[in-house]
Amino acid sequence: KKCLESCMIFVPLLTCTPLCALDFFIDEICVLRSLGSFAVGPESMTNDAGLSYYGVISIGTPPQSFKVIFDTGSSNLWVPSIYCNSAACNNHAKFDPRGSSTYRQNGRPLSITYGTGSMTGILGYDTVTLFSILASSFCLSQTEAPFMQNMQADGIFGLAYPSLSLSSATPVFDNMMNGGLINLNLFSVYLSSNNQRGSAVTFGGVDTNHYSGSITWIPLSKELYCQITVDSVSGNGQAVACNDGCQAIVDTGTSMIVGPQSDIDNINAWLGASSQNGEYIVNCSNIGQMPDVTFNINGNQFTLPASAYVYQVQYSSCITGFGATGGNMWTLGDVFLKQYYSIYKRGQNMLGLAKAR
Repeated sequence: KKCLESCMIFVPLLTCTPLCALDFFIDEICVLRSLGSFAVGPESMTNDAGLSYYGVISIGTPPQSFKVIFDTGSSNLWVPSIYCNSAACNNHAKFDPRGSSTYRQNGRPLSITYGTGSMTGILGYDTVTLFSILASSFCLSQTEAPFMQNMQADGIFGLAYPSLSLSSATPVFDNMMNGGLINLNLFSVYLSSNNQRGSAVTFGGVDTNHYSGSITWIPLSKELYCQITVDSVSGNGQAVACNDGCQAIVDTGTSMIVGPQSDIDNINAWLGASSQNGEYIVNCSNIGQMPDVTFNINGNQFTLPASAYVYQVQYSSCITGFGATGGNMWTLGDVFLKQYYSIYKRGQNMLGLAKAR
């Protein structure tokens, strides 16, 4: 009875599951609970040329492994499945529900659109293994956009709020919090620069080896994404964008810093970049003389040197990490986060930033 009561917090996850399937989830979760609470669960990530970062998780019994991008810009977990035969799916590992003794079908459809592509699939339930094992919903893809064929990662592991989750699927991190798997209701992210090793997402703790100085805490302006208010973007003491304040999403799943077209044009013109096919080109030999760009947030300054916001794509060709979007929202992606260790304090709806090292 005590074990059953400890598992009841997971019942909302199972409301669409046939009653006969509950025995598995109760058994699985009670075994998990008996292992005790994990204060910190680190998951290492691979740096893919500084453009994306992915780690490895397992789903099912016996475990099937997948490379996933830990994404603060979405809330659903999905991986390719045997139900998908597109080029993107065929280029990645596929989940086979027939090979898992613990898989339970849900069947609700799900469709997610990202900035660079989309996917559709169906929901299922199974064990998900990171640093521990828990039962969770996830999506099995049926179609994936052609762009995803070139991804090193197989799927996406969403870390944003439940309010952003599609098809009412509970995000895995929320299951971790609700299940008492972590002592602190937060996770933190370190993204290494260039091709260096050491990138990691830490569930339930903060790794002091990955930052220097103090942590600046910033209140979230909306509990959907990790959304904050930026006061302005400046250079050499002068505002160059976001003059009257703007909203920004802190997003580990986006490579660049993205903003409204007019603001991005202003920044790149100020940097001396020329627009070519949607990219902003600068002379690689000028990087040492290019100015810092500063994001003024909640009364604090977060500065990016040119070495952080310029990519070298060819021997003599460089592009800036500032790209345009059709909307008014900014996205502070990996160009920003490689410079600042980020802490997502879900319990108090705060973002922590500290100088990465």
